[in-house]
Amino acid sequence: MGAEALPRNEDVAPAAASSHPLILGLQPAALIDHVARVDLSLLHQVPGEPGGSIPVAIQDLQQILGEVKTHMLTSPGETSPMLTIAGGSVANTIRGLSANFGVSCGIIGAYGDDEEGQLFASNMGFSGVNISKLRRKKGPTGQCVCLVDALGNRTMRPCLSSAVKVQADELTKEDFKGSKWLVIRYGKFNIEVIQEAIQIAKQEGLYVSLDLASFEMVRDFRPPLLQLLESGDIDLCFANEDEAMELLGGEQNTDPEAPLQFLAEHCKWAVVTLGRNGCIAKHGKETVRVPATGEAKAVDATGAGDLFASGFLYGLVKELSLEECCKIGACSGGSVVRSLGGEVTPENRKWMYKQMQIKGLPVPDIRN
Repeated sequence: MGAEALPRNEDVAPAAASSHPLILGLQPAALIDHVARVDLSLLHQVPGEPGGSIPVAIQDLQQILGEVKTHMLTSPGETSPMLTIAGGSVANTIRGLSANFGVSCGIIGAYGDDEEGQLFASNMGFSGVNISKLRRKKGPTGQCVCLVDALGNRTMRPCLSSAVKVQADELTKEDFKGSKWLVIRYGKFNIEVIQEAIQIAKQEGLYVSLDLASFEMVRDFRPPLLQLLESGDIDLCFANEDEAMELLGGEQNTDPEAPLQFLAEHCKWAVVTLGRNGCIAKHGKETVRVPATGEAKAVDATGAGDLFASGFLYGLVKELSLEECCKIGACSGGSVVRSLGGEVTPENRKWMYKQMQIKGLPVPDIRN
C-alpha cells in the first residue's frame, strides 16, 4: 500500500512556494559535477580502477580535467561536450523533485565563496529549490569529475577533502520545522552531521530517507551503517544491487530479496534498484517487482538512482501504492540516463511525463 500518516495530496505544492519545504535534503558539502563522455584510455590513467567513486586530491582532479579535452567522445548536435552542474546524490534527488514533480523542496548544506559555490546555489535556486538553508562559507566548494564511457558507465573522482561543509553543531530545529521528509545519503565522513540531522528530524516529526551511497562506502564502513539502520530512525532506504549485496557482507549470487528483507526489518519502506532489471520494493507485508522503463536509452548512468528516488518520493507524498511509487521512480530514473549529468533536460522531462501517461500514472500539474 501507499504511505501511512503521510502528508496529504494538497501539501504537494509548486516548488519553493513555502519557507517550510515539504521535503528537505541534507548535503553537508555542495558539489559541482564536471561530466564528460570519454574514451577508455583516459579511464585507465585516473587514480584507481575504472568505475566506482574514489576521492582524489585537487591536483589530481585538475590533471584529469586537463586530460579530458583530448579524450572526449562527442555526439552529433552536442553544443558542449562537457557539462558543469550542481551535483551530489541528495542535490540530484531534491532538484528532481522540485523541477520535475513540483514538490516543495529545500536543501541544507554549505558552499564556498568561489565560482563553483555560486554555480551550485544558482543552479539549485533556478530549479525551484529553497536555498535559504544553504550556508556560504570561506573556502572551496567540492568538485567531482564524472567520466562516462561509450556504454554509459561512469567513473567518479570527487575532491571533497578541503571543501567547506555544514557542521553538526550548526543545525537547528528551525532548519527542519514544518517539513515532512529528510533526504540523506550515507557517508562515514559526514556521520556526525547525519546523526544530528536525524535526531532533530525525528524530534520534529519528519520521516527520514537514506540512500546507501556506493558499494565501497557500504563495504568499508559497514558497522556504523548497520547501527544507523538498526536504530529504527530510517523510514525509507534505497540501495542499488551492489550496495545491497555488500550490506550482507558481499555474499555472491545472493538474491536481492535477502538484503531487501533485511532492510525491511528496520525501515517502513525498502527499495533495491536492479538497473536494467527494474527494482524490488517492500512495505509491510507487500513486496513488488517493477521492470525498468524499456524505452530508456542510456547515455549516462549518472543520477539514475537519485532520480528514481525523486519519483518514488513523489509517489509517497501523493499517497500512491507501492507499485505505482516504483513505476514513477522507474520513469524518473529512466529519463535522466538519456543525456549527460544528473539533471533531467526539458526534452527528457516530456519523455518522462509521456511514459507516466502510458502507464496510467498521475502526471504533475506544473509548468516547465
